[in-house]
Amino acid sequence: MPILVIGIDIISEETKRFAVVSWFNGRLIKNGEFTFYRLVRFIRAKQPDIVATDNIYELGEYLRKFIRALPQGTKIVQVTGRPGEQKSLWSLAKEHGIKVVDKFNPYEEAKVCALLAVKGIGHEVLAFEDEVVIKVSRGRSQGKGGWSQDRYRRRVHNLIQNKVREIEETLKRANIPFDLEIKEKDQGLERGEFRVYASREELAGLIKPMKGGDIEVRIRPVEKKTFEFVPLKSESAIRERKSIIVGLDPGITVGIAALDLNGEVLTSYSERNMAVSDIVRFISEIGHPIIIATDVNPAPGLVEKISRSFKAMLFVPRESLKVEEKNELLRNLGISVEDDHQRDALAAAYKAYLRLKPKLDHIEAKLKELGITQKGEEIKALVIQGYNLGEAILKVKEREKPREEVKHVEEKEVYVDLTPYMEKIKELETTVELLERENQELRVMIEKQRKIIENLKNKLATYDEKIREKILRSKEFEIKEKRIIHLEKELREAKAIIEKLSSDLVLAKRMHLLELRGSAVPIKVIENLTWKEIEELERSTGIKKDDVLYVVNPAGAGKSLAEHLVEKRIKALISAKTLPNLVYEVLKENRIPILYESEIEVKRVDDFAIVDRKELEKAIKDKIKVWEKEEKEREIQEFLRLVEEYRIERIKELKKKSEEGH
Repeated sequence: MPILVIGIDIISEETKRFAVVSWFNGRLIKNGEFTFYRLVRFIRAKQPDIVATDNIYELGEYLRKFIRALPQGTKIVQVTGRPGEQKSLWSLAKEHGIKVVDKFNPYEEAKVCALLAVKGIGHEVLAFEDEVVIKVSRGRSQGKGGWSQDRYRRRVHNLIQNKVREIEETLKRANIPFDLEIKEKDQGLERGEFRVYASREELAGLIKPMKGGDIEVRIRPVEKKTFEFVPLKSESAIRERKSIIVGLDPGITVGIAALDLNGEVLTSYSERNMAVSDIVRFISEIGHPIIIATDVNPAPGLVEKISRSFKAMLFVPRESLKVEEKNELLRNLGISVEDDHQRDALAAAYKAYLRLKPKLDHIEAKLKELGITQKGEEIKALVIQGYNLGEAILKVKEREKPREEVKHVEEKEVYVDLTPYMEKIKELETTVELLERENQELRVMIEKQRKIIENLKNKLATYDEKIREKILRSKEFEIKEKRIIHLEKELREAKAIIEKLSSDLVLAKRMHLLELRGSAVPIKVIENLTWKEIEELERSTGIKKDDVLYVVNPAGAGKSLAEHLVEKRIKALISAKTLPNLVYEVLKENRIPILYESEIEVKRVDDFAIVDRKELEKAIKDKIKVWEKEEKEREIQEFLRLVEEYRIERIKELKKKSEEGH
């Protein structure tokens, strides 16, 4: 896929100004000079995949603010490496074949940063933990008031409770681990705070922030105390750290086990209440995981998350491992563990190793044949990640070439004779002197050309007026022609709207005629069954006794709203979708019929709708009869239950008396 990379470099320190260069689909674009806030707006508008720089700490006091402002999914990359291990930007450019014209030009530095990031060079700066805080609270101040204000407050606390439950269900369905703290108030919730063990990217599309209404949902990622720097490519991690197979047993107590690619056990560990960031840090200290394994099928959400964070393969057994199989695997390893969590993690890792062992043995044998066993672990890791054996060997050899070349040059430099180089330096000094003279001559020529250009500009300013008029006239014609095309388009769109309105008008007239004849009943349309739309309807046309309401989407309704409709004594409610249980029960209890579109035909034009009077009356009667029949059946069942209970009790009493008589 094409990616957008933005390279930046500092131009001015006092009032921070940046040189910005973009790379997209093989093209470099010089975007110009930006202030800090304009740069932030530019990045948020473009939403690049990577923002690359040679040193993030050049941003100074703006650094945290800059990272917080980055759009979701945009990485910030320090191309020179992690602090303490940084390489020169220009040495990296030379190493990767990037041509540099002027080392003192900030735009040139920004360009090199962008091109290095495109090649996967550098370390991504991780500023946030894989944890997010979601806070649900009141959206606006309650202010002062009496009974109506208390009612509004209770309604808001009920809305907060519903929203907290909705978020909780969403996280459970997505198998995302979390902790929840709540503060109860008025048989509802005053506040709910989730601590979700997932990144912002994993929550994208699941939970959205809310502002400006009765309730507010804020999503805030948890910042790391210190920045972490991770390689931009997983292959660099393979080169730097030992490749390992990790078994993971999630839960309140987390079990972690690690094997190397020879099946040797490196560690077996367990700990209670281990945070996601602690798990990642623990594994990183052992090595670079190329496989994350679990002992159950399907894989738990936390195991999938850890696998994605390391860009490692996920191993899931065909079916969940049984306790006997786990114990057998540990006996084969000859290892004893402290608890069941370590056992499950180690069994998962060893099961994954056994699945890969034939492939690993085959690679080992091939490497022995070729005589390149020294880099065996790195080649195995690349093959497991998806490369074929030839590609993996070639990749490792290519990485070794620059080192070999450097060593070769260093060995030669010991025996170099400096005399030819001294002569070359003198020759170059002479060339520089000649170039300086040529430069002076060229400056004189430039001055002459500048004067010629000035004269030509003056002549152009006094050019024949008629020619200029012709040019202006042709441009005017062009503008008018474009205007005609635009107006024709608008006319076509207007005709389409008129046709639509005409057909709606004909239908509305027919509906109105039916209403006047008394054969149709007008109904009031509500798009969403919420307090906001009920209040708007009451302000505009009002809700009166014996009104019939038509609801398109009843999903947002609750018990209090249903009670409000009962107070209004409406005649019936027609819904396009299934009503929430609470609303249905309240209306049914108060004998307000609930009809669905499958039971009665609704004819609608925008906010106006009607139903056939006879059809409505019949549907209402049928609904009431159904409810009465259900109620009678319940009463009969209740009566039979009471008779049965009385019969059982009477039998017990008679038995007791007979026993006492004997």
